[in-house]
Amino acid sequence: MNPKVYIETSVISYLTARLSSDLIVAAHQKLTLEWWENRRVDFELYTSELVFEEARRGDPQAAQKRMMALQNISLLPLNKDTFDLADLIVSQHVLPEEAHADAVHISAAIILEMDYLLSWNCKHIANAQRQKQIIQIIRQIGYHNMPTLCTPELLLGG
Repeated sequence: MNPKVYIETSVISYLTARLSSDLIVAAHQKLTLEWWENRRVDFELYTSELVFEEARRGDPQAAQKRMMALQNISLLPLNKDTFDLADLIVSQHVLPEEAHADAVHISAAIILEMDYLLSWNCKHIANAQRQKQIIQIIRQIGYHNMPTLCTPELLLGG
């Protein structure tokens, strides 16, 4: 059985957007495309209704491209436990209130026992310091499976 990966919205956005003139963003986009084309087959891909909701926003043509990219990814349900854990992450000041949706992505990956949460949101999600804080919180409430919070670059393999 392949490792399970929760795909967060920023990955789909980087995958489907026009190549950026910002060199760092463009590099991230190319790394995302490389992972998507060469490595995604080595993983079971999952996402949530929140990703679908976020992907539908903005320019209609860009949203359509994002929704097409999400077509063959298994949709995970968001339940009360997911939202309760997200609320706890925010109330413990691991993430600010305005990043509640990011806490929901993290919580979904934890509750649904993903191996990885793939994101380019390094401020709130793919962040080693926050990951350490979240591990402390989830262990206190009885969860032991913490997915690795990382970017596509870190899952490119050898």
